[in-house]
Amino acid sequence: MANEEKLVEYLKRVSADLHDTRLRLREVEERGHEPVAVVGMACRFPGGVTSPEELWELLVSGVDAIGDFPTDRGWDLENLYHPDPEHYGTSCVRQGGFVEADRFDAAFFGISPREALAMDPQQRLVLEVAWESLERAGIDPVSLKGSRTGVYAGVSSQDYLSRAPRIPEGFEGYATTGGLTSVISGRVAYTFGLEGPAVTVDTACSASLVAMHLAVQALRQGECTLALAGGVTSLATPIMFTEFSRQRALAPDGRCKSFAADADGTGFSEGVGLVVLERLSEARRNGHRVLAVIRGSAVNQDGASNGLTAPNDVAQERVIYQALANAQLGPGDVDALEAHGTGTKLGDPIEAEALIATYGRNRPADRPLLLGSLKSNIGHTHAAAGVAGVIKMVMALRHPGLPANLHLDEPTPHVEWEGSGLRLLTEPVEWPHLERPRRAAVSSFGISGTNAHLILEQAPEEEVVAVSSEVGGVVPWVVSGRSAEALREQAGALAGWVGGGSGLSAVDVGWSLVTGRSVFEHRAVVVGGDRAELLVGVEALAGGVAHSGVVLSGVAALAGDVGPVLVFPGQGSQWVGMGAELLEVSSVFAARVVECERALAPYVEWSLSDVLRGVGGAADLGRVDVVQPVLWAVMVSLAAVWAGYGVCPVAVVGHSQGEIAAAVVAGVLSLEEGARVVALRSRALRRLAGGGAMASLGVGQERVGRLLSELEDRAVDVGVAAVNGPSSTVISGPPEGVAAVVAACQGVGERARLIEVDYASHGPQVEEIREELNGVLAGVRPVVGGADEVAFYSTVTGGRVDAAVLGADYWVRNLRERVRFADAVEALLADGHRVFIEASTHPVLILGLQETFEQAGMDAVAVPTLRRDHGGQTQLLHSL
Repeated sequence: MANEEKLVEYLKRVSADLHDTRLRLREVEERGHEPVAVVGMACRFPGGVTSPEELWELLVSGVDAIGDFPTDRGWDLENLYHPDPEHYGTSCVRQGGFVEADRFDAAFFGISPREALAMDPQQRLVLEVAWESLERAGIDPVSLKGSRTGVYAGVSSQDYLSRAPRIPEGFEGYATTGGLTSVISGRVAYTFGLEGPAVTVDTACSASLVAMHLAVQALRQGECTLALAGGVTSLATPIMFTEFSRQRALAPDGRCKSFAADADGTGFSEGVGLVVLERLSEARRNGHRVLAVIRGSAVNQDGASNGLTAPNDVAQERVIYQALANAQLGPGDVDALEAHGTGTKLGDPIEAEALIATYGRNRPADRPLLLGSLKSNIGHTHAAAGVAGVIKMVMALRHPGLPANLHLDEPTPHVEWEGSGLRLLTEPVEWPHLERPRRAAVSSFGISGTNAHLILEQAPEEEVVAVSSEVGGVVPWVVSGRSAEALREQAGALAGWVGGGSGLSAVDVGWSLVTGRSVFEHRAVVVGGDRAELLVGVEALAGGVAHSGVVLSGVAALAGDVGPVLVFPGQGSQWVGMGAELLEVSSVFAARVVECERALAPYVEWSLSDVLRGVGGAADLGRVDVVQPVLWAVMVSLAAVWAGYGVCPVAVVGHSQGEIAAAVVAGVLSLEEGARVVALRSRALRRLAGGGAMASLGVGQERVGRLLSELEDRAVDVGVAAVNGPSSTVISGPPEGVAAVVAACQGVGERARLIEVDYASHGPQVEEIREELNGVLAGVRPVVGGADEVAFYSTVTGGRVDAAVLGADYWVRNLRERVRFADAVEALLADGHRVFIEASTHPVLILGLQETFEQAGMDAVAVPTLRRDHGGQTQLLHSL
């Protein structure tokens, strides 16, 4: 190659590398400014506020949440107050804003009562609110174990353990972790198993906004994939009141009169708030609801100002410009601002002047910056003040207007408001109508000089997907708790939320209850056809009242955590029209039916889908060579529906011909081999038609043995065909003998009924077709050497078996020998299985399962899949 050609090739490579480098740099730059989504929020604030919605209602209602000092904290209230700020050891105010922090459910978080008492209430509050914020984001907190989720907690008070002159006996070893502020974030990470950064921030009043700034940076830089950020303040002692009384910083009435002429100091309060943050692109990808987005944020310091605690207007201007630059916005792009607004004569005017110099400059007269502060409602919550402002403004961005400030009859005269570009919210105000998203800013300034500013933007519009509100069947709502009382309380909370007009469909609520919340051992399932019906059932559950809509309620045994068992019944669950509705509403079911139909085609002359839909001229379900292949196909397809919802079995068990479906679902028979076994075997059974009978008896195996002995000649060749449970037995034999046993049982009031078959499986009559069965099933080969992830429990042997034994001879034995269903279930229980799902068109084995659970003394649960109601319609249960 000539030198010129080499040079051209070299320049091409260099140009390509430069192009790639520019692209990578652009990606890094764009990621550094990517909006961060707020996908969840939770809080506790004065006035009994326990949610963002309650906070918003308090603000729009103009409620003053300040009240008297609490009487349950051991404060010497008789001697604490003195009107003279200079009086030693006293407070010149006797009111503030307080939250309840003494009802911590330690067991819920796996914490002993002794350790909980040694924990700063701030740790308890943050744990509770962290859990709530994740669930409100539609994220199961348990699902985050091992994830790169970060925790950023702002805090400024740590006086809890200072109340005691020494650590009380019995609490040694817990006091350090219980009192360290660093453990506030660390305990959340430890309890939830989070492996992203866990950082506790103390910049005093700006701590929670600084924590959010750090979380935003970490998300943009890839240090974490999700973040909890916010702050907490709990006043365990009155020291903040006595200290700031000396500084003459407190309002005598305990109220913040933000930017008011009669502002006379701040008012102290408690609170906790957390937001769940995620990069906007990730939030969309994960399907999380975006409440608002953070466009930008910044943090700086006052430096050498007029005093350690004195605010610095130049530093405040600078942090605002830095946040705007980070957001890639200008001052005119922001509509409203949640101010620090502590109500001090010095601080408020300085803050207002900084806002005038930044947001107010060159602002259109008809679009002033709307200025408010929720401290006028709930007081100054210190380290939680910034996140309180963020929660307020996120809620405001989702509503048509902004609430008014309290205690603002006349603005402070120390600010020239006329022509300032600012408008104090002396009354509720509508958002301006603009051809862009609404935007709001939040300021927070620490007494140590650390300033923070954050810019929020209205959530981007999401593409609306038209979904029919018609359910077309029964919807389940799953409610759970760590105790029976907690279960009822959760049901009450759900009833209150739904009854209050959540606006979501019954299906949306049901989906969120099982995908966005943890499921605990105390559980209940309420079913209904619409919201109103479900609401009645949930209210009954909350009140502890029996109701037909509460189909399951109890304690799920979680020992071993070995996953569900799918149970496949034999013949008897069939009915005309079964599965027809599912063919229309479930694409997973329909697709699997098509595969089953294709596998059956070489052996049958009828159409599976026609039989299920009841098409005129379709084969008769009364024929054994039709009903057994159809039931097999339906059970295999129902298992696919469960798998589509993420419910995959770790073990299977089948009753009689149900074992064929179980083997296919376990992967030890291919679909084609399963179709061959069920079709050819049921065809051979037609030769036995009219020669036998079977019956289901509500008595145990021993009682049946005594009956057969008593009847002697009248029950010749009648034997036990299946043992389904301690009081559930099936017999088979000649029609007259089976009829005699049924009559004898009914004569003494014992349950007995004939099964709609005219042959006698699992008895001597099968010997008549053994040779034929050996011939047609020759060559059936199980799938061996696979992963063996799904255990197969045999009702021929009564225990777990390997795939290798499931050849042709096994399927002959399956038809000839007694069904040892109860033995197989006992083996499953002994191996730690506790959840059994009957994959059938109607419950057949539930009773036998429950009887076996009770006899074994095991706390297990059996769940039906489909049920046929009295109107002949299908009820799809627990499909979520």
